[in-house]
Order: sequence, then C-alpha cells, then structure tokens
Amino acid sequence: MGNKLVISNKSAHKVSKDMIGLFFEDINFAADGGLYAEMIENRSFEAVKSQGEPHNYVMTDDFCYAWESLDGKRDNLVISSNEPVSMVNPHYLRFTADNDGEGFSNKAYDGITLKKGMKYKLSFYAREVSYLEGDIEVKVTKDKKTFGNVTVSFIKAQENEPDGYERMLGNCEEKKWIKYTTEFTAEDDVRGALFEIHLTKAGIVEFDLVSLFPEDAVCGIFRRDLFEALAGLKPGFVRFPGGCIVEGTSLYRRYQWKKTVGDLKDRRITTNLWGEQGGNVQKGFETPDCHYMQSYGLGFYEYFLLCELLTSDKRECKPLPVLNIGVACQFRSFETVPVDGAEFEEYIQDALDLIEFANGPVESKWGAVRAEMGHPASFNLEMVAIGNEQWESKHVDLYERYKRFEKAIHDKYPNIKCLGTAGPFVNHDLHTDAWKFYHDEAKKNPKATFAVDEHYYVKPEWLFENVDFYDEYPRDVAVFAGEYAGHDANQSNSVTAALAEAAMISGMERNGDVVKLASYAPLFNRIGHSQWTPDLIWFDDRDVVLTPSYYVQKIFSEYAGKIALELNGQEKVLREKKLYISLVKDDDKTILKVVNASDESETITLTDEKGIEVSARAEKVTLSAASGLPKEIVKTKAISDDENNKALPVGELSNKEICELRGPEDCVYTLEFTNINGDIEIPAGSFVALSW
Repeated sequence: MGNKLVISNKSAHKVSKDMIGLFFEDINFAADGGLYAEMIENRSFEAVKSQGEPHNYVMTDDFCYAWESLDGKRDNLVISSNEPVSMVNPHYLRFTADNDGEGFSNKAYDGITLKKGMKYKLSFYAREVSYLEGDIEVKVTKDKKTFGNVTVSFIKAQENEPDGYERMLGNCEEKKWIKYTTEFTAEDDVRGALFEIHLTKAGIVEFDLVSLFPEDAVCGIFRRDLFEALAGLKPGFVRFPGGCIVEGTSLYRRYQWKKTVGDLKDRRITTNLWGEQGGNVQKGFETPDCHYMQSYGLGFYEYFLLCELLTSDKRECKPLPVLNIGVACQFRSFETVPVDGAEFEEYIQDALDLIEFANGPVESKWGAVRAEMGHPASFNLEMVAIGNEQWESKHVDLYERYKRFEKAIHDKYPNIKCLGTAGPFVNHDLHTDAWKFYHDEAKKNPKATFAVDEHYYVKPEWLFENVDFYDEYPRDVAVFAGEYAGHDANQSNSVTAALAEAAMISGMERNGDVVKLASYAPLFNRIGHSQWTPDLIWFDDRDVVLTPSYYVQKIFSEYAGKIALELNGQEKVLREKKLYISLVKDDDKTILKVVNASDESETITLTDEKGIEVSARAEKVTLSAASGLPKEIVKTKAISDDENNKALPVGELSNKEICELRGPEDCVYTLEFTNINGDIEIPAGSFVALSW
C-alpha cells in the first residue's frame, strides 16, 4: 500500500514563528578571527599561552605572540607596561629601528587576505620615544611583493630631543599616545600575507591596539560573508555569549559583560576557555590554538546590535543573553560564590544592570553607557537565561540560585522572561530533577520560568527515535532546545545527521505549544582552528561553507507556520516508513515538511478531509546529498577509540587534518515550483518542504 496523508485545516495549537534561532559562543574562532572582522591577531599585546587539562592549567605571558621583527633581531621588540594607553590592557610594544626602514610584522589569523580594489581601514596608537625624523609605513606583503601600503605622517613632540635641564624646567612637550587612523586600497588579491609596520628612519616608537578592518565589514564590525550567512537564516533570536565561556574555567575568567562595553581600549582582554584545554602539563604538550584570546571587540553592545541587524521581513531577532550565576564551569571547576554572601548579590546586580543597559532610559547609569556607544534607543530585551547548563549537586545549589535571580529580576522588571537550565544532558536524573523543580515553581508562580534550556549532542539514531520526545511534556513551562546537534560516528556535518536534526525539529514544531525556542550548536568553525565539531557554518580566511545542517535550519526558518495542523496520529504511521513530517499553516499557506530517512524514494498521496486529492501550485525546497544518498560514515582516527571520550589524542593529528576528516558532506539545496496532483515524491535520503 502507498503512503497517505490527510491534510487537515483544523488547528492543533499555535506555533512560535520565532522558534528557530542562533546560539553564538566564541569557540572555533567564532568571534576573534571569525565574525569579528578584525584582521590583526593579538592587536593589543596581551596574549597568554595556555596549557593544561581541567583542574590543571598553566598560563604563561606571551605578550609578543603573533609579532616578529622583520630582520630577525630579538632585542628590538620589547613589551612594556609603563604609562599604557589603558591600564585595563597595560601592555604595549616598544620597537627600536637601528637603521632606516626596519620594521616588524603580524602573522594575522592564517595570514592577511586582501581583495583587489577593496579599501582597508587601519588604526593604531603610537607614542614617540626617540624619533625626530621619519614617518611610519604600513604595508601588506608576500614573497617580497607589496599588495597594499600607506605612509602615515608621524606627529613629533618636539624638533630636538631636550636635555635634562630643559625637561626639569618643563620646556618641552609631553610625549603622548596618539591614535592614527587611515586606509589603503589593495592592489591585488592575496592570501597568507604579512602585515608590516616600518619606521622610515632609525628611532624608537611605541605601539598599541593595532587594527585593520575591511571596508565592507557590516557596521564596521562584522565580517560580511559570515554576517550574510547568519542573515540568510532569518533567526528569531540569538543566544549569547555562550556556553561554557559564560562560566569560565574559574570565576576570575568568567564572562563579565561590563568589561566588554565602552571604548575598545578599555575592554579587558582575557584568555578563551576553549584555548585553555587539550594540552598535557606534565608532558609539555600545547594545542595549536593555545593563544586563543577574547579581545571583546564583540562585546555585549555588539551582540545586541547584531540582533537588531538580523531582524528581517520575516521576524524580529530577539537578544537572549546568558547570565553567570556565581558558578564556574562545572565540567572544569568546583568554584562557586556562596548565595548568602555579598559577592553573590553583585552577580544579581550585574543582571539588573544588564537589563538597564539594554532597555533603560538614557538618563539611567547604564542606559547612558548604551547611548554614548551610539544607541540611545532601547534594544528591547525581553528574555534572559539564568545560567548556562548548571545542575544541582553537592557543590552547586542551582535551584536556590535560580530563585534568587528570578525574584530580583521580576521585582524590578516583572515583564522580563526568565529561562532556566536543565543541565547538559537529557534522559538523565539531573534532567528529571531539574524539570521537577521548575514545575513545582510554576505551581506557586506561573511566571517564575518562561522556558527551560535543554542541551543534547547525540547520535542521529537517537534523534530519529525521539521525534516524539515532546509529545507528553507538560505544558505549564515551555522548552528551549538551546544546544543540540546530531553527532555521527565521525563527528562531521553529514547529511544523515542533518536529516536526523530535521526529523527532531519536525517533532519540536508539532509540539510548538511547548517548544518555543531552538538553536543548533555550535554556530561557527574556522577551518584549522577547531575545538568542536560538527558546526553549522565552516569558514576560512576567504570562503564560507554552508553545511547540510545549515540548510535544515534555513528550511524550518523560511517555512515556519503560525499554527500546527492536526495529524491525528498519521505521523506515527508514516514514521514506520522512515518518513517524518510536520504540517503547519502560515496565514493562508499550508506548509508540509517531510524527511525521508530511508534508502528508497517514497510517494505520499495528499488528500483533504473529504478524500479529494490535493491539487495546487507549490513552492518546493529539497535538501539531499550531492551523490543522491548520504555517505556511509567511516570511523577514522580523527576521534579516539574510546566511545566515552571523543577528544583527539594530542599530537596524533593536526587541527587542519581534523577539519579535513570531519568536514561537511557535500549537499544539494534546490528551490523550485511544482504542481501537486495528489501524489508527491520524496527522494531517498532527503528533506523536502512544500508550501501552497
């Protein structure tokens, strides 16, 4: 017998059109070296080298990382911290040119990439030490060829170097930090080039916050091609800034939003949690990205601005910041702040101040900071997440912390929606216990928790088997699937994993009255700098690779509905043929999504409730493997043989080899118009959406 589906016009429940969103965490060089369009690495000379494992880290200063003298000298680059540009980031470079034209270089994330004819905006702070003649030349070179350059007129404090007596009398100008801003045009395309700074004459000059941006950066901040990839998803929200980096390997290294706003020079640069692991202290191993830092060029202001920029004709993109609740990452630390102490109250105050920063009037303390940064209007923050993926334990009293945050927030801002966390796993006692807490709180106060954040990184098989996961969930508290992905045996972005994710999201959409928000994780992966796979978007210095999982998210976002239509158990029958469906209505449009996870093409006959076959002109999108069928995943040495620990044994493969072995599977995404005459064909190993 063939497959049949009766298309009902009866509403089962409302569905949030804003369900599909983004989760941004600075992992895999997602921010610095990624979405943040800054091209200079370690621009403020604050780098630290990290080695270690959880509970056992060694960090050493390496302030000159990424910078080298062009003539091979080792003593003409000196790091100092005397009277810096900002005491927040106190280190800077003193460069001595013994001869005219000497200079130094920055390796820049995998080298500088320029596009012919494009302008690049250059800025830096410089201070005269002993430089009575000459200017500063900046250029980008490769193999002794120059691809872009500009000469900056250097501002001298005086014509002659004053002697000690004149200094004592004050008969000389103070040598101050001066910010220089200019631009140059790329003469040709180039990749893997060096960024160079030269003194045209012998002398000594100090430098700090050396910066280079392409002119096409969105708002002068976001790398355009990566931004456009995000915009193509028309997300309903962005959850930021993490993830584990919210918590930090220690509370000292946690994400502190107040230190990420204001002038760039005053944003405290810190190590990145994802660069602080994977080595072995005893054996002296270090990871290729052991200098991974957070410059906070993407700070909370920029994240709010990103949401505003990602608002589309389809929907508003809402900000969803994640708050630290006085707990370091529970996978890496036992450190907490006691809930009965004054320090814990500071964490709560930070949350209240954040809401004021986002929404407060310009007359308020933090609203004034927002206005001074260029945005006097409110960012219209509606939701906050209280914690990332904490769980109740003998070390962490999650439930008490949540209650105190929720009460303080709702006492001052009663309309803010608070989101809780159910920990890092589903189908676990931690998950069950957390949900019991939130349901109990909802009985006392229905507004205590808007939604609970669930995380699951699981095999594709689990996703296929659990498409009905939310069918029996209580409806008193909503669900936020904040981090999820299908992890095949190779931890790559395969079509099979994407189809499993599509099947699972169809279950979320069918249960759209309880699942309000969902975001795949992680978002970005810079090829050759990967700490975690799979990821939604892969990229390098020049190119962007949209994965099969990306197109799944795109389809659910583009073909979202306002109401789910009744299926009356038909989805369970079709599931026996490995067909997974969702049926929604968006105003006058009916939208059917079908995943065919089998190796055979399947035909479904569509009829209305009277048995009349559907006849309509439909918009159709299809996602499938480029070869026609998903590839068979072969386990490689890219992962450990230990099923419980998929971390790469250090030294076995390079980071780039990992990316090559786990890289996204080729896929085909097509959009066409077709006539529905009763039957529709769903190719083997494909995901199809029809709108009519």
